[in-house]
This record gives sequence, structure tokens and C-alpha cells, in this order.
Amino acid sequence: MKPVRAFVAERAAAQHCAELVRRGPAPDEMLPALTRAGEQLARLLAAALAPLIGGEAPEMRALPAARGTADDLAALIAPLAANSLLGLGPQGTPLLASLDAGAVLRMVDRAFGGKGDAPEMLPVAFPLSAELMIARLETLVAARLAAVLECSHAPTALRRAGTLADLAPFAPGTPLAIQTIEVLEGLRAPWKLVIAVPLAALPALLGDGARAPSRPRPPHAADPAAAPFADMPLPLRALLVDMKVPLATVSALEPGMVLPVAVARAVPLHAGGTVIAHGTVGAQDDRVAVKLTRLA
Repeated sequence: MKPVRAFVAERAAAQHCAELVRRGPAPDEMLPALTRAGEQLARLLAAALAPLIGGEAPEMRALPAARGTADDLAALIAPLAANSLLGLGPQGTPLLASLDAGAVLRMVDRAFGGKGDAPEMLPVAFPLSAELMIARLETLVAARLAAVLECSHAPTALRRAGTLADLAPFAPGTPLAIQTIEVLEGLRAPWKLVIAVPLAALPALLGDGARAPSRPRPPHAADPAAAPFADMPLPLRALLVDMKVPLATVSALEPGMVLPVAVARAVPLHAGGTVIAHGTVGAQDDRVAVKLTRLA
């Protein structure tokens, strides 16, 4: 027998506020966050590039990040450039880092003792010496990107090429987020570092875009058996005798005089002026030793 009845709601269903059910920021809304990340990257790279361009840190300026396409990217990057494709995070999100060829060749000239000049007519392809410099710059940029994006591991170098067409970093039609950083070396014409990443990957790379400072870790006791504390030398001092002598006796001291002393039963052991333990005096392996009996 199946009774037929109407079901009535016991209470109103939960109604979530808009703040709880709203979606994260759209990729286009992440462009200001990418600009802020570019400004951080510029500050880190300025000091890192100084040894390669003569010892003085260049002036670096991050331009506002913009949405673009492969055609926009090709308009920004010269026919010959140091183009490196990096993989970010566990998913291997592709990121393009491109440096002007003239800047790379000036660094190579300076590395070989020159004044840091590049040829007026750039070559069709990079020489082997430039390839070595590009590998060094690639590592340098990847490490700073890891710091800016708070990655646990540095981005992985996937491949590099002198021309954007040979590298083919992104699938045709992929919307891109493009960050350009201008580099000024004294009176030289500015050159640029171009960073490009698929627009859809920005929320995963930059979080919610707030780039809030990381929360401080809760305080915890330092492990004395772990580095760098384990190898730190710490003098210990065992006070065998602590006696008071009248000033008249001290003023009359002379060689051969015998002062009767009594060694304390509980010898204090000091570390940095603090008593950390007590012990008794004995011998071990024909040497005077202190056997710990109590920790302070």
C-alpha cells in the first residue's frame, strides 16, 4: 500500500550570498596583476643584469600589460631575438621570454673583454658564444620569475630559437597576455624584454590578482640539531670553585702560598653566562670530566 501525499518543504532552502557563489576574476581582469608582477620582475632583474652590462644596474620599466595575439607578439619581437619558451608549474603552462638580439650581442662582446658593442648589421642567426649567453640569461629570468610568481620550483626551459616562427610558442589563435619591460643602459637606445603567456592561464598563475603579502608563519622552536645551528660553536664553562677571599689576603698573595678550596658537589655548567646544567667532577680516559646530574 503506497500512501499518496504532497511533500511540503520543512524550511526555506539556503540562499548563498553573492560573495560566496561569485566566480573568480576573468582573465582580462588579471592584466593589472600581471603589470604588478612585471614591476616586481623588473626590480629583481635590474640587479641580476648589472654584472652582464658593465656593473651598473640598468633602469627597467614595466609597461602596462595588454591583451594580444600572435600578430601583436610578432610586431613586438624583432626577426632575430633570444626567444625562450618556459614551462610553469606542474601543468607546464607555456611562457615566452624574449630579449632583443642587440642587447645579447653587447653582453657577449663585454664578456670577451670588449666595450659592449653590437654589430650594426645583426647576423641572421646567433653565434655559439651568444647561445651560451642566452642560456645564462634564460636561467636568470626563470629564477626571478619563480620568485615573482611564488613557484616552488623554477620554470623549466622547454626550447629556444632565434626567430619567433621557428619557436612557435603558442597555438594559432591563442589569446595572449603580453608584458613588456623596457631596459635603459645609460645613453644607449632602450631595449626590451617581452613576456607572453596564454590569457586563460593568468588566474592560475597569479591567483586572485591581489598579490597580498604572504601570511607570517607561526613561530616555532628552532631545532638545535638542524642547520645552521648544529655546527655553531658554543663555549661551555664548568665552574669548579667559587670562593670569596678577603681583599687583605688577595693583596698579600705570593708564589708558593696555598689557598684551601672546596670543590662544589654540584658543579654548574655555563653557556653564554647562563647555567644550563649541574654535574659532579670525575675522570674519564685519564682526563678530568664532569658527569651531568641535572639540567637547569
